[in-house]
Amino acid sequence: MIKQPHSLSELLRMPAGPTNLDSVDPRSTPGFNGDKTAAEAARAVEASVLSDLQERLFAEGQSGGSRSVLLVLQGMDTAGKGGTVRHVLGEVNPQGCAVAAFGAPTKEELAHTFLWRIRPHAPKPGIIGVFDRSHYEDVGIVRVHDLVPPEVWRRRYGEINRFEEGLAAGGTTIIKCFLHISRDESKTRLLARLDNPHKHWKFKSPDIDERAFWDAYMEAYNVAIERCNSDAAPWFVIPADRKWYRNWAVTRLLIETLQTMAPQWPVADFDVAAERARLIASG
Repeated sequence: MIKQPHSLSELLRMPAGPTNLDSVDPRSTPGFNGDKTAAEAARAVEASVLSDLQERLFAEGQSGGSRSVLLVLQGMDTAGKGGTVRHVLGEVNPQGCAVAAFGAPTKEELAHTFLWRIRPHAPKPGIIGVFDRSHYEDVGIVRVHDLVPPEVWRRRYGEINRFEEGLAAGGTTIIKCFLHISRDESKTRLLARLDNPHKHWKFKSPDIDERAFWDAYMEAYNVAIERCNSDAAPWFVIPADRKWYRNWAVTRLLIETLQTMAPQWPVADFDVAAERARLIASG
């Protein structure tokens, strides 16, 4: 029998204060002492739990509720942001999910403040929203490649905190996950894309060039996690070298979050017996 922690959220949450991603082993499996087969079996069972909780949240939102969930996925290329979305949310009602993937900003987006393109994708009531990359690109790649002056990206930490606090105050529970992959595993996954013709579409030549900036990205993420790690929007670091653990861990985080929220099926605002009798009589 697989032993699970009382709260994986507590185990994976980054504590307040200085952040050092080097202290987290990307191949570790905190809270899970089984293997891939056991993790996939456990997640298959938990998929139905997540589906039920998500359906309750969606029903709540459709009935006047104001609560929602935002799952933010950040990480280096090949960390598995898209794979996490596919495997974790693939079995829930798609009506209750909204995924936004943020790539390089367009000319129109660059003409506005960095949060302009983010705000419209905040999840509506009853929805689990997912950001595949997010506003953290604007203190990540922007910082690493000097795309804006330092005084500009330094101000953004405060803007991000205010934005996230506003979302939380409006009823959105925020789960920010850094998918922590090692440099060696990232190389292995890039090679797999090159060696498999069915994965060539996923390969981009600049991904190799970006490896030269690995340490700079880690420093940028260390600072971003430290500066934007609040009770309103906590950061969780997910060891991501093992895909099966990554998928299990994010599934558990969503389940624990929704169990804490405890969405309930809305109570009928009509006379059920009378409507049932009327339906039977309708022929």
